[in-house]
Amino acid sequence: MKAAHFWALLPTFLCYSAHALAALPLHPDSTNLRVVPNRFIVEVEDLTNVPNSTPGAAKRSLEAVYSAIQARGLPLDITREFDAPGLFIGAAVVLNSVEDAATVAAIPGVKAIRPVTLVPRLRPVQSHTIAGTDDPQLPQDSQSTHKMTGVDKLHAQGVFGKGIKIGIIDTGIDYTHPALGGQLGPGHKVIGGYDFVGDAYTGKNTPVPDDDPQDCVGHGTHVAGIIGANPGNAYGISGVAYEASLAGYRIFGCDGDVSDDIIVASLLRGVADGMDILTLSLGGPEGWTEGTSTVVASRIAASGKIVTIAAGNDGASGSWYASGPGTAVDAISVASVENTVIPVQNATVHGVQHDPITYFSSDPLPVEGELPIYATSTDPTVPDDACNPLPDSTPDLSQVVVIVRRGACTFMTKIQNIAAKGAKVALIYNNVNGILSPAVGDFVASGISAADGEYLVQQFVAGAPIKLSFPQSGGAVITSPTGGLVSSFSSYGPSNDFYFKPSVAAPGGGILSTVPNNGFAVQSGTSMATPFVAGCAALLLEVKGKTKEVALSARTLFETTAKAIGSSKDDKDPLQTLTQQGAGLINAFDAIHAKTIVSPGQLILNDTLSFRSIQTFTVRNTENQPKSYKLRHSPAGTALTVRENSIFPSLGPVPLIPNAASVTLVPSSFTVLPGQSQKVMAVFHPPRDVDSNRYPVYSGFIEVNGPTGADSYHVSYLGLAGRLRDKQVLDNTDTVLGIKVPAIITPAEDAQVGPANYTFVNGDVPHLLWRMVFGTPSLRVDLVDPNIDFKPTFSRRGPSRAIPFFSFPDWRIGGSFSKVKILGPLMQLNYISRNNEEFSEVGNPYNSYAFRPTFANGTTIPNGSYRVLVRALRVTGNPSNEDHYDSWLSPIIGIQVPAA
Repeated sequence: MKAAHFWALLPTFLCYSAHALAALPLHPDSTNLRVVPNRFIVEVEDLTNVPNSTPGAAKRSLEAVYSAIQARGLPLDITREFDAPGLFIGAAVVLNSVEDAATVAAIPGVKAIRPVTLVPRLRPVQSHTIAGTDDPQLPQDSQSTHKMTGVDKLHAQGVFGKGIKIGIIDTGIDYTHPALGGQLGPGHKVIGGYDFVGDAYTGKNTPVPDDDPQDCVGHGTHVAGIIGANPGNAYGISGVAYEASLAGYRIFGCDGDVSDDIIVASLLRGVADGMDILTLSLGGPEGWTEGTSTVVASRIAASGKIVTIAAGNDGASGSWYASGPGTAVDAISVASVENTVIPVQNATVHGVQHDPITYFSSDPLPVEGELPIYATSTDPTVPDDACNPLPDSTPDLSQVVVIVRRGACTFMTKIQNIAAKGAKVALIYNNVNGILSPAVGDFVASGISAADGEYLVQQFVAGAPIKLSFPQSGGAVITSPTGGLVSSFSSYGPSNDFYFKPSVAAPGGGILSTVPNNGFAVQSGTSMATPFVAGCAALLLEVKGKTKEVALSARTLFETTAKAIGSSKDDKDPLQTLTQQGAGLINAFDAIHAKTIVSPGQLILNDTLSFRSIQTFTVRNTENQPKSYKLRHSPAGTALTVRENSIFPSLGPVPLIPNAASVTLVPSSFTVLPGQSQKVMAVFHPPRDVDSNRYPVYSGFIEVNGPTGADSYHVSYLGLAGRLRDKQVLDNTDTVLGIKVPAIITPAEDAQVGPANYTFVNGDVPHLLWRMVFGTPSLRVDLVDPNIDFKPTFSRRGPSRAIPFFSFPDWRIGGSFSKVKILGPLMQLNYISRNNEEFSEVGNPYNSYAFRPTFANGTTIPNGSYRVLVRALRVTGNPSNEDHYDSWLSPIIGIQVPAA
């Protein structure tokens, strides 16, 4: 029998955001912000398709597992059941320990057991509620996004999504909004839905479901308007598919997150309710394709439903930070593109003659009076402005506007460093052309252009008496200098297991749509781009038919007819890496009216160790006359995904170089008869003269050009000029936290250096502190003898000598890995994302584990001296090969628990 897929963990694992070591919230009872303690999702084998299976087979499979759990003396606390044959059969359960989870995993018929995790909703990067038709933030062209994507042409043909059902999995829908039909139920725009959670749900308490999916947040209502807002409103907007029927599946309360068992339930409910399309504007850093909701979303997409999921708003965190469940293999992951028009504000310049400084914000910065400026660096080309604590000579910054340059670290790192000197207001200037929209949380800051930033720095250096004020009215909507480019906040892929994510891009920056209480607002985020693609999918199904074949072809059609996106407005600059733009900006008209079908839409070349140099794709002519084609290679910029001479991923904007792959196409030109196909072989060679230590991800398009300029398609490709197995995953530096990690943190909030004893009484508990600089398929924490004969990949102190071997066989993997002499396992985590460097409410800069004097199976650890061994498997590494792990040994830890 195939072993069950078991994700092991202890409930004392923690991801928190803080910077000063003394501020790290390391408490013995702390829990992972993303993992719900002691709750698991058990998946059982689906026997419904087994020959001679009878009705009720799924239920019997579950009941057999329940009986086996009880027969083993384990408590059975079922919080939710999933009965969707062909998609997912299982239950969400509460168990007492990881040992119980391991016992359940070994039960015959159990396919997998995974922890329940928390998933955040994607909060808009920018949001401005429209005050009225005279609001200066109201776009003059409210349908600009439709023109960018060919939706306007489909509307002109009378295609509005009629007869298509779209399930919106979000915060609910304010169905009383006039633009959304005004009522709930059959015959109305919002035909139904379900509230899985209730207003008070936060992700950490018990949901209280009901039948009313009313929205108390506004996010889901904005999403619904992008798809389905009726025309004829005062603001001149209409949804992409405003004749489609909507259903609201509310999975968020008025605040907080959602546990992924509820996401699974909402996905399966949408399928059961007959939705043709499911759209999810939510997610968090997962990086892998293995989370429960991710797996279920992928299965639903593979079954013939269209599933669109946000790619995430973590562009500032840089490479290899794909959001889940957007990593679902068969779903459409959606990146954001800037609208062609954007709302801006103007800061008035005093003391010198100069035009107002334009900054990107939906609302004026709440700053009173005129303030002088202070530049954190007098060099307007500085690469790492304010990335480190400011010098002691820095004056009090509480009464100035701080001018900071973008680059080398996250916006929040810069904000934290200037705030430490009292700063309350900042303008962050770009390091490339155009203005920017920095994600700065609640801090009063905005983005300005590189030219304006350089001017302000020059005035500061010259000692000019310049001051700035921020008028509370007079904003405007302008033609965006970055319109049509990928939004800076849009997350970078690919997934850690090298799937092509995101899939496509759609307008998500500066989108006008509905909000509760009959309102309208301009918001930005991949949350806005995702329903746009769902609406395009509805138009596709209306024209092509609601068949499984059409649904399964949707992603490929959108990918092969999308328009490539540049990295800037300068034609001399390379195309944006496909790890951020996906296959490009969606064009619904071209996808629906394509006369040539190219498949597949994406070619995955892998890394150099598993390089697949020879790829094939097919070009099919659906017209009634012969058609000639010419092929052309159009490379994108190669993304340097790791910083120079560093182990850390590159932050956004990820640097691009022109070095590209070379491709031989056979044949490179051909004629295809009506209804016939031509198979094309593409032979790839990775780019030359690139540093493999920077893990260059190369990408681009194979263009398939017909006889007219409008008859153009492309196939996307993605490869890595390096070996993932060589990429260090465990941080061993002091770069982010100021202390070298991994580390044992004492109750005095110091890093332990020499041997130390702990009583585990009254807070006398050690904590393991560590960071991931890359995702890992498996992280193990084991207890070992203090003098173990083992050399970790990272240095340690202390003597070494051989000791007698003692192990827990159930935890052994085999090979050289199993030969490491452990006393017992403390923790195992599978498929975890890398950390970012974001010290904010939603940041994820480090992990910690609060020790208990017990092994993972609940056995008491005898008093004595030990070390802790941490091992993280590198991507594509062999779990049985010790050489494929990063490893670290702790200083000696003495367990001295007083006798009872």
